[in-house]
Amino acid sequence: MPTSISFLPKLPTLAVSLLFLSTACSSHQSVSQAVPNPTTTTAAKTTTLRLGFISNGKVKTPIGPAGWAIHQGKLLPELQQIGITEIKTLNFPNGPNLNEALVAGVVDVGIYGDTPALVGKAKGLPTRLIAQEQVGMNAWLLAKKNGPRSIADLKGQKVATSKGSYMHRYLIGLLQESGISDRVTVIHLLPSEAQAALERGDVAAIAASTGTGPLLQAKGYPVIDEAIKHPDLRGTSVTVATEAFLAKHPDFPQKWNQIKQASVQNIQANSEAYFKFHADVSGYPLDVVKASFPITQFPREPLPDQGVQLLEGTKKFLVSQKLAQSDFQLNDWMVTQPKQ
Repeated sequence: MPTSISFLPKLPTLAVSLLFLSTACSSHQSVSQAVPNPTTTTAAKTTTLRLGFISNGKVKTPIGPAGWAIHQGKLLPELQQIGITEIKTLNFPNGPNLNEALVAGVVDVGIYGDTPALVGKAKGLPTRLIAQEQVGMNAWLLAKKNGPRSIADLKGQKVATSKGSYMHRYLIGLLQESGISDRVTVIHLLPSEAQAALERGDVAAIAASTGTGPLLQAKGYPVIDEAIKHPDLRGTSVTVATEAFLAKHPDFPQKWNQIKQASVQNIQANSEAYFKFHADVSGYPLDVVKASFPITQFPREPLPDQGVQLLEGTKKFLVSQKLAQSDFQLNDWMVTQPKQ
């Protein structure tokens, strides 16, 4: 069944802004941290970085290299060198919501899946790509108990995922590869809603993010397929910044990636401590974190070759399926940076 998606509704600017200002106050928990700056004498000189990321609503701070840098108290002191004296984190349930927050000017920098980031850029979202946080992300196709046991068994069934996510891109690509895309109904549910629907048996299967997959597998839900079996369907997470923010802080991309590189090196040297932090923040059991988030997926480089190749493949797929409004050159989106 053909899937139609609208990632960025054409709402009036004021309406979008009001929507997200109210949403941020109600469902998006904000964690603020500040480093005293002896050279700052007035509040007007304080510059805040509003950092958006994806979580299930329970997670109040990012994970990955950025989250580890925050946890260790290293992010703010470094950013203070380029005039940023406060960080506010805002969590969103999925990528399209984060896109809308970027449109509304509620978020300056976002860390999220490559699919919504690419779709947003193709629709004219004024962002620049500054880094990839994770490369080679897995997605899991899980079936209800006593339900389908193969991809072919999904014919005539409903499969849920978060539309606009990297899991959605994986699911559509998988169904097309299997030749049954026109015989499966793909419905949009946020991750927590999709999991509940699977547990009730309302859907035959769900395409779940890394982390949720092994957690549900441990509860007895059969795994029909995984993205890692299809190298071109794996996801990446990206860090984008608005053009307005970069105009004020042109040194931000280079500084951010210096911090990221140091954070990845520290994660690699202290993997057990990182996994414990990730488990504590995310709520996932430690064994699930280790199985779902291998540290080899955290690149030291801002934009590694493998990551860029995955981005290009995802972009071509989205354009070919008319899930992205227009095509564009990745090089025009990327911020050129010195070699790390």
